[in-house]
Amino acid sequence: MKLTVKWFSLVFALSAIMFLSACHKKTAPPPPPPPPPPASTTASLTANPETVDRGQSTTLTWQTTNATDVSISGIGAVRTNGSQQVTPNDSTTYTLTAKGPGGTQQATARVTVNMPAAPPPPTTQSSATEEELFSQNMKDIYFGYDKSDISPDQQSAIQGDAEFLKQHPNIHFTIEGHCDERGSTEYNLALGDSRASAVKGALVSAGVNASSMKTVSYGKEKPFCTESTEQCWQQNRRGHFVYAQ
Repeated sequence: MKLTVKWFSLVFALSAIMFLSACHKKTAPPPPPPPPPPASTTASLTANPETVDRGQSTTLTWQTTNATDVSISGIGAVRTNGSQQVTPNDSTTYTLTAKGPGGTQQATARVTVNMPAAPPPPTTQSSATEEELFSQNMKDIYFGYDKSDISPDQQSAIQGDAEFLKQHPNIHFTIEGHCDERGSTEYNLALGDSRASAVKGALVSAGVNASSMKTVSYGKEKPFCTESTEQCWQQNRRGHFVYAQ
């Protein structure tokens, strides 16, 4: 009886071992570890020099890692690493975009463009200033009744005119000969011509270039004063200066 119990216990133990061994072989193996994530994409962009005058060039230099698609604003697609000269007309910020398995990365470089100096003011402004100075400084020369010679009391005026004109040799002008209302038209035209010529001769003698001036006579046709008085007539007997545009 004891032998039967031992035999039964041995058979039971062997069966249990075999059952556990079979169950152990059917267990699924653990899953493999996940693959490592792709390396990150990096990008850098520089400009040398960073400041230029308009018309000058600068060199853009860039570097990327783990990138498959690289572009720069204003240029387009470029190699993953490289350099290129650019000549911007205005201050510009260049943006590099690098794309790859590890994502998208951007880098920027600022180029400052110095604008040229403003042009000088137009020459018409200088001419207007000369015309204003001419009007302020030139003094008409007055004559006695029926006279065409420059009287002693007008010498200081003619000398002052000559000094101003010598300081401004680029000015051109006309000397108009005028008369009062007395006398015929023909006579006064001739008298006005003599007065204009007398003023021109005095200026040339004082050192003014003769080519800068011309003469014309209006006789009594363009009076400065229309009253029939001696004071008014005196204003009309003159050599009058007119600035030439």
